[in-house]
Amino acid sequence: MAQLKERYQKEVIPRLMEHYGYQNVMRVPRLEKIVLNIGLGEAIQNAKALEAAEGDLAAISGQHPVTTRAKRSIAAFKLRTGMPIGLMVTLRGGRMYDFFDKLVNAVLPRMREFQGVSRDAFDGRGNYSLGLKEQTIFPEVDYDKIDKARGLGVTITTTARTDDEGRQLLELLGMPFIKD
Repeated sequence: MAQLKERYQKEVIPRLMEHYGYQNVMRVPRLEKIVLNIGLGEAIQNAKALEAAEGDLAAISGQHPVTTRAKRSIAAFKLRTGMPIGLMVTLRGGRMYDFFDKLVNAVLPRMREFQGVSRDAFDGRGNYSLGLKEQTIFPEVDYDKIDKARGLGVTITTTARTDDEGRQLLELLGMPFIKD
């Protein structure tokens, strides 16, 4: 079992129950899923970009990414309905906890001039979104083999009802928020 999940059960649940006064353990917020997303606008002209990004995302997440396709045509971007424009992976269970642990303890501290992540990137329902400028900060990605630095969107979905509950959950799990 992932050590982060073990820590969640032994330390985080009791602290959240005490802080918010939950009567039932099932009310305590938990991580539901983590979605990784790479938008590839350049895939319209460069078909190889999709393959390269797919390899990177598979290495980062440990599972095969799904190709996302355009929902509608946009003539100004030479985009047609159904064209591949991105990749995404949804992590749940053990892989989700392993990825979160790696993100918090290995990846984010490797960023240049890292002060912490924003406290305000919650959506109003306790879910957190984080944008990374390049995939090279992940230890699995070989810097010499990448063709181009691509951004990566990370969305952490929780069962929290409010941003405050979600922030408290992520903070207790080790998310390095900017100090006020």
